[in-house]
Amino acid sequence: MDSTEYAVVGAGLSGAATAWHLAARGHDVALLERSTPANDAGSSHGSARIFRYAYPDEFYTGLVQEAKTGWDELARLSGKRLITPAGAVDYGAIRQPERLAAVLQARGIDHQLLSAEEARRRWPQIAFDTQVLWHPDAGVIDAHDSVASMVGQAITHGAMLHTNWAVASITASNGGYLLTSADGRTLQAANIIVAAGGWLPQLLGSLALPSSFLASVPPIEVRQEQAYHFPYADGTDPGTSPWPTFIHKREGWQAYGLPGGRDAGFRGQKIAQYNGGKILPSAADQDGQINPDNRRRVIEYVEQYLPGLVPEPYAETTCLFTNTPTEDFILDRVDGITILSPCSGHGAKFAPLIGQLAADLATGAGPVPDQFRLAFQTGSAAVGAHA
Repeated sequence: MDSTEYAVVGAGLSGAATAWHLAARGHDVALLERSTPANDAGSSHGSARIFRYAYPDEFYTGLVQEAKTGWDELARLSGKRLITPAGAVDYGAIRQPERLAAVLQARGIDHQLLSAEEARRRWPQIAFDTQVLWHPDAGVIDAHDSVASMVGQAITHGAMLHTNWAVASITASNGGYLLTSADGRTLQAANIIVAAGGWLPQLLGSLALPSSFLASVPPIEVRQEQAYHFPYADGTDPGTSPWPTFIHKREGWQAYGLPGGRDAGFRGQKIAQYNGGKILPSAADQDGQINPDNRRRVIEYVEQYLPGLVPEPYAETTCLFTNTPTEDFILDRVDGITILSPCSGHGAKFAPLIGQLAADLATGAGPVPDQFRLAFQTGSAAVGAHA
């Protein structure tokens, strides 16, 4: 039977980052992926995720600043540009751009607060309906290349990557843990890090976790999100008139958009309704089907608010959001098992830092923020406060 010091379950952004940091510290690591790293069935595929600093509280903005150091290091090691500059605009009555501006001011991050008219002059392709926060250091993460780079670094430092290794159960065994795959293969590990994203709800009951720990895990909501790419309108050259990323929150509607990059053939903007997809028991229940009503709502939104786009979607896709009630990440440990779920649709930008924190927690090298521990979340009532 194969054995390892640390088994990391899931080779998406968070799992790949954890394997990288553990292996770079000299630990024996096995990275187990049910399919292949950054596959289309998970939350870490494709070329377009938003990197931004704007949050309504300093906690997450400060973490983005820390994470950027990790992104810079990964770009240096891999020789790849993993974040493409684009800038970001935040607007809408629910988005509260003034509050976001105050946070960026406190953290010393470059930004401007513009009137709707000023913003429309700068970006006529967007119909702003409130004041607008602009911060130029935001951009677009290439999720697929980022995962590949982190997996590559983990392997360089000796980690073993096991693809098509779907974990069916983890049981206590010989002072450690026995992992069994869906096809009957086994692996003995002294420590486990579960970074399974949307598969976590399905796995929880199969893990060797104390009942008290399981009881403290908050309800986890898995959504099959839907995203659409819309062509830039005639006469719009994204090279000379670049589109920023955006988050627009108004009463009854939340949307986000970003340059689609490779996923869009570099000719369109990726647009989605935030948490507009159907709720699933787990990632295993996704069907990859676009809901026609959601498509219609997004097209109507583009027609009303994004005059710089042709309201004809192409390259439609689904992905997974795995949400906690507070939109905080889960990063906690009991015995030799670490549960890692940086999720709720805003975890990608933190990946290098999350991997570092998970490695710290799993090895005992350092603490993690209280907001990520289950005891804190059990007592928190700040629902939906962070994204």
